[in-house]
Amino acid sequence: MRTQAIGGFLFGKKSLKEFVMDKAIFLVLLMLVIVIAIINPRILRVQVLRDILMMSSTKIIMALGMMFVILTGGVDLGGGRMVGMAAVISASMLQTSDYVRRFYPELGQIPLLIPILLAVIVGTLFGMMNGMIVAKFKVPAFIATLSSMLIIYGVNSIYFNMPPNNSQPIGGLRPDFTYLGSGSIGFIPVIVIFAAIVSIIVWFILNKTVFGKNVYAVGGNPEAAAVSGINITKTLVGLFGLCGFLISLSGVLEAARTGGATNNYGSGYELDAIASCVVGGVSTTGGVGTVSGVIAGVIIFSFINYGLTFVGVNPYWQNIIKGIIIVSAVSFDIRKYVQKK
Repeated sequence: MRTQAIGGFLFGKKSLKEFVMDKAIFLVLLMLVIVIAIINPRILRVQVLRDILMMSSTKIIMALGMMFVILTGGVDLGGGRMVGMAAVISASMLQTSDYVRRFYPELGQIPLLIPILLAVIVGTLFGMMNGMIVAKFKVPAFIATLSSMLIIYGVNSIYFNMPPNNSQPIGGLRPDFTYLGSGSIGFIPVIVIFAAIVSIIVWFILNKTVFGKNVYAVGGNPEAAAVSGINITKTLVGLFGLCGFLISLSGVLEAARTGGATNNYGSGYELDAIASCVVGGVSTTGGVGTVSGVIAGVIIFSFINYGLTFVGVNPYWQNIIKGIIIVSAVSFDIRKYVQKK
């Protein structure tokens, strides 16, 4: 009786077995984090943890954007290329006037906000286009976004190859721009503040607005949502647009953080974002997921990525480990869905 009382206090209505099964992949990754910390305790230094948090910030913003699509049971495979497009657009217009290989040699020092807005607007429009294709033509999200991934990469590569740049890495970015990605207010990095603000806004949208409730409803049961009067097309276009906006914003901040950009920026980022969402409890079957879970998933996944390099694991083995994590996370999620059915 005493054990049951303690279990009820810790796990609510769930038994210990149900709790472990529900959080299995999360617990395994936590164990991997502990193992990495034991192998090389230096990773727990404040400066190292700060660096991991900074790297996680753009991925948190991207994963929160991806969360909107996954909540409907879909996935955005073009997210990584959208990061690269936003990075190139913003960086190409925000170089210092004395940089030798300027993308636009005759362009003056324009206001910081203009290239950033242009980059996120383009990303938002691509996102809305994906949503329209999914809603109107009933094309599966992974097919629609796979197509847009190819289009975005092609358009971005053509833009990146324009004379006089001719596919050279874009560098020499303005200090006011790089400050957004590498600057600090006291000890707190500016980019972490951006991630925190975005997280709060996304939480508010999903939990305190009609649109957020509609996103969960459409993901949980689209037929019932349609019968209840929810505009499925409007909801899908809106959430895909928000996904594009947030992913593009993460691309802009990634360029600011690294101090440069190429057309290959963000390659593979969508896989990390998807894995982080699923690890954080966002169901691939739709309708289930929290902002706090996504943030935790991103930080744990980033810690493992950084930690494996930190302890000297071969990059090829790192890809194998990441692949196992992704398929395991999805497998556990599908198993939970089947058990509920």
